[in-house]
Amino acid sequence: MDQYGCDLSPVEPMIAQIKKLEIAARGNNIPVIFVGLFTSPETDSPVWTERMRRANGDPEAESAVCRIGTPGADFYALQPSDGDMIIKKPRYSSFYMTDFEEQLRAKGIDTLIACGLTTECCVDSTVRDGFHRDFNFILPADACAAYEADIHIASLKTLALNCAVLTTTDKILAAWHPAGDTTATSES
Repeated sequence: MDQYGCDLSPVEPMIAQIKKLEIAARGNNIPVIFVGLFTSPETDSPVWTERMRRANGDPEAESAVCRIGTPGADFYALQPSDGDMIIKKPRYSSFYMTDFEEQLRAKGIDTLIACGLTTECCVDSTVRDGFHRDFNFILPADACAAYEADIHIASLKTLALNCAVLTTTDKILAAWHPAGDTTATSES
């Protein structure tokens, strides 16, 4: 994304917050799910390609950011562990053209904490899509990020109004450790 001139400064602080959630979740036997956008020419729809062409004239250049087998297409900084659910999605929503819903239902999961990049795109698409499938969403604002602060804030406000409960990483950690024991989150 740096090649496209995106401001990457929100990424590292967001990753630090997600890492805290990951450690605490594992310490509380809460499933950790990794979702990534992995596109290929075969998964591009005519509408996807046309939107990219109209937006910047080169559909392949924009799609290449998440192209399977290209640099930067894999998970960044945080890596799945054995036993983690991994969803490789071909579009922005984690539910579209995946078995995510089926896996969640099979495990009896009805509430998700959504975090990651980018707030206005993949996070938003997943939360909205999942909400319409009757999943509850908790959204830690500091564990999501966008490349533009105003878009991040607008997306959070919209999701909070319509589809998710907005909170912070610290509030989630406090709920998981009500007695004040935060030893599971001492790593950063």
